[in-house]
Amino acid sequence: MARNNSRRNGADDEKPGAKIVNSPPPNNMAPLDFSTPTEFIELPSEGKYYPEDHPLHNESVVEIRHMTAKDEDILTSRSLLKKGLALDRFLKNILVDKSIDMDSLYVGDKNAILVGARVTGYGPSYDTQVTCPICTTTNKFSFDLDNADIYSGGEFEDLDILENPQGTFTIKTPATKVDVEVKLFTGRDEKYLLKMAEEKKKRKLPESSLTDQLNLMIVSVSQRTDNVTIKSFIDNMPARDARYIREAYEKVVPNIDLAQSFTCETCDYETGQMEVPFTTDFFWPKR
Repeated sequence: MARNNSRRNGADDEKPGAKIVNSPPPNNMAPLDFSTPTEFIELPSEGKYYPEDHPLHNESVVEIRHMTAKDEDILTSRSLLKKGLALDRFLKNILVDKSIDMDSLYVGDKNAILVGARVTGYGPSYDTQVTCPICTTTNKFSFDLDNADIYSGGEFEDLDILENPQGTFTIKTPATKVDVEVKLFTGRDEKYLLKMAEEKKKRKLPESSLTDQLNLMIVSVSQRTDNVTIKSFIDNMPARDARYIREAYEKVVPNIDLAQSFTCETCDYETGQMEVPFTTDFFWPKR
């Protein structure tokens, strides 16, 4: 009986008619090219108030990348969240022009970029909870971020305000008739106010958010720029003047307007000025 040696030679490992070919991939096969799309975001300031050496000087738009999975990693980084750096690191990452300093952005422009970035990542529908200002009931509400309006400032004809060439504004107070020069807040100013509030909380000091804002906002009083004069004016000015300055400031600040119509499900209260809350749902939506 003849011995079958095919098992020794591995012939039984192959199916009849099968042919094993170990060939390399074709040399002409190009790797897949994935490019992240970009978007141009309209700046509320139109770049008018940035100094000449700023990358956004006189620029009406800024280019950003669409949000990616890597960007989500930044937004969910525990270490960055704990240090309060997640949003700024995220924004820096999606800006096409890397020379832009996040702290130098005006708050209104930064808000517009945040909203634009959120739309590219999760779409224009923002589902969150809002509190009725009348009955304090919590309502589920969906904001359409595509309906945001851009306010470029300048609509203050009914107020005694003068726009200065250096990008500041002079407001004449109604009670004391004093010329108060104010500047637009930047990301750096915003961080400073938050840090100051945290320090006061740690030391159990009384809150003074309104006067802290005024101290940072006011550049000069009757053309005097020293801190002693400014602080003395803030501490002693009539409440009527303080309120007028805050109202005037809202008129001069370029920003993105996200206010939308809202009806309370409990008490039927209606308003067309429900502001979008920037809660954790904004960049960390619940699935």
